[in-house]
Amino acid sequence: MLPTTKGAGHTVLAAGLRGLLDLLDRGAPAEDFARPAARAREAGARADDLAALDDATDVALRVHRTLGAHRRREAELTALFDTASDLAALRDPDAVLRAIVRRAKLLLGTDVTYLSLNDETAGDTYMRVTDGSVAAAFQQVRLGMGEGLGGLVAQTARPYATGDYQQDPRFHHTDAIDSAVRQEGLRAILGVPLRLGARVIGVLYAADRAPREFATEEIVLLSSLADHAAIAIDGARLLEETRAALVDLNAATETIRAHSQAMRRAEQAHDQLTDLVLRGGGADEVADGIAALLDGGVLIHDADGTELARTGAGPLPPPAAAVAASRASGRAVPQDGTWVCAVLAGPELLGSIALTGRAELADADRRLFERASVVTALLLLLRRSVAETEDRIRGELLGDLLSTTGDPVGLAGRARRLGVGLTVPHAVFIAHSDSAARQRLLAAAHRAARAHSGLAGLHHDDVVLVTPTGAPGAQARALAADLGQAVGAPVTVGAAGPAEPAGLPAAHAEALRCLAALRALGHTGHGAALADLGFVGLLIGDRADLGGYVRAILGPVLDYDAERGTELTRTLEAYFGEDRSLTRAKTVLHVHVNTVVQRLERVARLLGEDWNSPARTLEIQLALRLHRLTPTR
Repeated sequence: MLPTTKGAGHTVLAAGLRGLLDLLDRGAPAEDFARPAARAREAGARADDLAALDDATDVALRVHRTLGAHRRREAELTALFDTASDLAALRDPDAVLRAIVRRAKLLLGTDVTYLSLNDETAGDTYMRVTDGSVAAAFQQVRLGMGEGLGGLVAQTARPYATGDYQQDPRFHHTDAIDSAVRQEGLRAILGVPLRLGARVIGVLYAADRAPREFATEEIVLLSSLADHAAIAIDGARLLEETRAALVDLNAATETIRAHSQAMRRAEQAHDQLTDLVLRGGGADEVADGIAALLDGGVLIHDADGTELARTGAGPLPPPAAAVAASRASGRAVPQDGTWVCAVLAGPELLGSIALTGRAELADADRRLFERASVVTALLLLLRRSVAETEDRIRGELLGDLLSTTGDPVGLAGRARRLGVGLTVPHAVFIAHSDSAARQRLLAAAHRAARAHSGLAGLHHDDVVLVTPTGAPGAQARALAADLGQAVGAPVTVGAAGPAEPAGLPAAHAEALRCLAALRALGHTGHGAALADLGFVGLLIGDRADLGGYVRAILGPVLDYDAERGTELTRTLEAYFGEDRSLTRAKTVLHVHVNTVVQRLERVARLLGEDWNSPARTLEIQLALRLHRLTPTR
């Protein structure tokens, strides 16, 4: 081959460059781009010209690939626009779903395409529509969140692709899903989420029955189609809901019109009952008003089940189950032909109202009955506010009566204004419960005091009542029973009196000693005055020297325990408490029976050999009881 001249070399280079441009212009296949460089070599082009032509060929190939990508993207966008247009024209939700999977199959050219929707109630995703599927089991499969490829897409809202699903360890394989995939013969699967904002409503899939790798462009294309599909699905759903709403609109309009009059009636009734309460009407008037409005019998109870008013009905305790159901739902509920509505102030139960003689209630009357419960709540709150104010005033008067600094004339005038006459002797009662809440016990005491024309309140953190009576012991027993029933727990009542107003502070102190004695003697839940306690009452009454009596009987034993840290006193209590049985006493003390014998021998040396005689045991047992009541030094 003859060497070329410099000018001829540039001509060959220029011809090669023009050839590359022509190939780009025609959109020739990539393999054609090597021909200009090959012709230049045949023509004997210089080495530097060939290098330049090779560089130009590389650039031309990159441009060719870029143009190809643009053309593919343009085709995909055109297909997406066509898909969006087609989907927008569809109105039936099922038709929209079928169109989505069909277009996905055309765009990606896969064997099967399918779509699953999320079931928020069941917490999984289920197969909704398929194209190209032949296996019935596959068409009915459900995937739990995170299960299989589709469940993972639905859970994470991210696309996932696999070249061979059965061999891919990234996914949570289950027997049901794997069996369905095998029956369909699927290998390569691509799934992308159907998203509405941040919410995933389903998954769109493309799958082949032969292994393959999905390119990034295919994932992006299916994701774009899924975005269009999600909007189309939501649009079809909204359209369907709008149609259903329009169908119901006329019926709803008629319903509204029918209820409008009933609502106005309910509002008028509510205003009427409210005005009645605000004008000072009581529970009887409210019950009469409700009965007249609803043409039935009405009963009103407070939170404790006490009947406050009754009209046109026989006595009927409030059904606890119905009251609880109404309280939980905030609605009136029927039970055995009676409608019951809880009377509430926020979450607090104030009482209940019952409507009898109306086995069935139309919605309008039911709402009226429920409005009546609101008015009843207002009535009960007003009653409680008045009662609390009166109880506070009565409690203040009680505190002044039990102190030693009150003005007798002024106290008598204040008592008269509260309907309490101090011209007759009154007794003092102190109530205590180990398990009932003190405020609940105080509320019950206020009710009991009003029933006996007396006073109740807190005095030095004790629940105290002062009532006119000449038999404080019997009254204390009755109060212990009544208060215990009211609070649902044992109540112990110590009593003293009767006394004139000036003697009430001393009576209060005596009632305190009586209450302490009752508790020390194990008489929890009972009521008594000191006179009812026999010898113990005589001992602790009238400022008796209890400590001196205890030391006279048990002094050596008490001193021995104090000096040596022994438990002779406790051993005596266990011995007498177990009816002088050494075996049972050692069980109570958790010691050996020999230890009990040794301790009792020490007691005999301290108290004398006749300590266990009938006369001495009575004194010792009494002293032990008093020692628990009034510990000595």
